[in-house]
Amino acid sequence: MPQQENTMDFSVKKLASDAGVFFTRAVQFTEEKLGQAEKTELDTHLENLISRADSTKNWTEKIFRQTEVLLQPNPIDHTGARIEEFLYEKLDKKLPSRTTNAELLGQYMLDAAKDFGPGTPYGSTLIIVGEHQKRLGAAEREFLQSSSVGFLTPLRNFLEGDWRTIAKEKRLLENRRLDLDICKARLKKAKQAEAKAAAAPDFQETRPRNYVLSASASAAEHELRVAQTEFDRQAEVTRLLLEGIGSTHLNHLRCLHDFAEAQATYYAQCHLYMQDLQRELSRCANAGGATHTSTSAGCPNPISSALLSEPSSPGATASSSTSSAPQRPGALTIEDMQLPVTGARKAKVLYDYDAHDASELSLLADELITVYTVPGMDPDWLVGERGNEKGKVPVTYLELLS
Repeated sequence: MPQQENTMDFSVKKLASDAGVFFTRAVQFTEEKLGQAEKTELDTHLENLISRADSTKNWTEKIFRQTEVLLQPNPIDHTGARIEEFLYEKLDKKLPSRTTNAELLGQYMLDAAKDFGPGTPYGSTLIIVGEHQKRLGAAEREFLQSSSVGFLTPLRNFLEGDWRTIAKEKRLLENRRLDLDICKARLKKAKQAEAKAAAAPDFQETRPRNYVLSASASAAEHELRVAQTEFDRQAEVTRLLLEGIGSTHLNHLRCLHDFAEAQATYYAQCHLYMQDLQRELSRCANAGGATHTSTSAGCPNPISSALLSEPSSPGATASSSTSSAPQRPGALTIEDMQLPVTGARKAKVLYDYDAHDASELSLLADELITVYTVPGMDPDWLVGERGNEKGKVPVTYLELLS
């Protein structure tokens, strides 16, 4: 029982002492802000290190948050993902990979194709697009995982680890500085009181009191030396930690290169998948156009109906009679369109293309042709010229050159 009372008494005394120190520091800090007390300034090098560290923390935090938004745009999903990561981390288990939205979309398309019938025009196209959506989703999932591990995790480790240590030591340094300035002010007051007493006329009569003042000044000097030592030691510890920010920058630089590389790989994969999707759809359209009309083809037909459905002009009959290629009734050839030419330029052919009628121009991959448009023409098509040959060509088969 007495031991418990002693423990409680010690706790109360420590609490009272801490409260007194806190109050004294608060008074010193307030007087400094009001210009009523002197403040010890840190050396220029240490100030620059602190400023650099604060800037690093602020920008790292902004980059980290915005990267999270980039990788997980939905705030609700982002919050849920953070909670899920926290739980798996506490359970010491590997976080399972989450299905991306593109993968879900692709799966829905495949399921819909089964319901509509894979042999129908809509169902077969759903299968093609759905498979490519799943490929895009898988590439996105790999990009999210690599970016999270290679870029987000190092930034988070700095904010939640190194920076917390630095912030703790910075606060301790500020407390040591306040204690140092408090001791300086206390010694200054003791010296002033001692000098005032020594200058008094009744100096001999007040010698005991002067002795007390001298002792007080000596104690203040001792406290100042102790405070100065602790401040210098803490300043050195803080300096060493802040100088490590340079290593942090190098580490984040490597992570940034990895992030950019992962992003470039991801977009390159997406580009290849979309090119492959375009080829699949175009191949399907060409196959359907060779055996069906545009209303009954097995896949979407890229032939523009806007130019093929117009009635022939009076001069079209004469022109068609001289054409060597067969035409469907009512088809409008390029030669019949007497419209002003706009935007003529060179283009490189990306894929082979077989003309469906005399109004179109067959293409060979990698050849160069001249293309232009005419007012009112379907934006998915251009007029192409190769020597004396002329005809409509689909834009998706071309790479426009400057």
